[in-house]
Amino acid sequence: MSASRSRGHAGVWLIGARGSVATTVVAGCAAVTSGLHPPTGMVTETALFTGCDLPELPSLVFGGHDTLDCPLPKRAEELAAGGVLPPGLPSAVAAELAAADREIVPGGPLPGDSRDERQLIDAFAADIRDFTARRAPAGTVVVNVASTEPAAGDSLPPSSLYAAAALQAGCPYVNFTPSTGLHHPALAAAAAQSGLPYAGRDGKTGQTLLRSVLGPMFAQRALAVRAWSGTNLLGGGDGAALADPAAAAAKNAGKERVLTDTLGTPVQGAVHIDDVPALGDWKTAWDHIAFDGFLGTRMILQTIWQGCDSALAAPLVLDLARLVLRARTAGLSGPLGDLGFYFKDPVGEGPAALGEQYAALARFADRLRGDAGGAGEGR
Repeated sequence: MSASRSRGHAGVWLIGARGSVATTVVAGCAAVTSGLHPPTGMVTETALFTGCDLPELPSLVFGGHDTLDCPLPKRAEELAAGGVLPPGLPSAVAAELAAADREIVPGGPLPGDSRDERQLIDAFAADIRDFTARRAPAGTVVVNVASTEPAAGDSLPPSSLYAAAALQAGCPYVNFTPSTGLHHPALAAAAAQSGLPYAGRDGKTGQTLLRSVLGPMFAQRALAVRAWSGTNLLGGGDGAALADPAAAAAKNAGKERVLTDTLGTPVQGAVHIDDVPALGDWKTAWDHIAFDGFLGTRMILQTIWQGCDSALAAPLVLDLARLVLRARTAGLSGPLGDLGFYFKDPVGEGPAALGEQYAALARFADRLRGDAGGAGEGR
């Protein structure tokens, strides 16, 4: 039975539940559900997923872990003041924000926390199970939208503690960040044995989205790319987190991998990330592409992407939550490579070019649609 045919709500448990992305997810879902705004940016609301029996947006309930204590209604007001959310939206969806905020519990590890890894995982898993039992009889998906952490060492970083807790709680998992999550070697066996679907890593919202389109263009037109350099200017929590060179390196690895995969060879150039606090939740991404044309004619393409990360990410998070919840009810397990359309560094096997990733997503929709039809026939 699919999530939308089962009784009750489906849960979306957000890691980093009081951050900008999570707040925009909760407010945006409420705004679309109530008809205040159209579902712009949500691929699951297009004709591609008609008949796939995805969980309906009104069925989604939200909770999560965070180490911050700023209530969601106040965070939403801050985002509206910064132009991230429309004016008046926080008050229009205040009840939904407050309901989600009541389901946010302290995460960790916090400074001075004496719990070991196992105790933390057990505590996080208990929180998720409690939420699911009370609020989400149709099941819960855990989605990591927390700030980027540095590359992991031998011990489990926070993102991996939460990922392990998701497995322990019997919940599918999505890593929308470049943090380690389920990629830690210590979790490989547990992920494989869990029978749960999972997706990730690092949502593809701006600069890398454009690279996954332009890279194949150069390759298909047999134009030789000599160098591809980029710069990101961003503020907010992401800018502060990525000011750490180790965290920035984790972020840039996915951006550079897309170019190697789509062009077929590494190219000169790198991506630089600068923290500009005055930009808040807005970012500017600039790319400089040097390439050779016929008879060695040297040419340049430059692109500028200016956008709001939270508004770009939120519809993708809602898409992924619905798709992975539906994958669970369809009996799918393991890495969902067909969802690579959404990620810089997708799990599983799959293409890197956006057009090919969209074709894989369409095949995934067909698979879900076939399962929905079979269930309707009493399978």
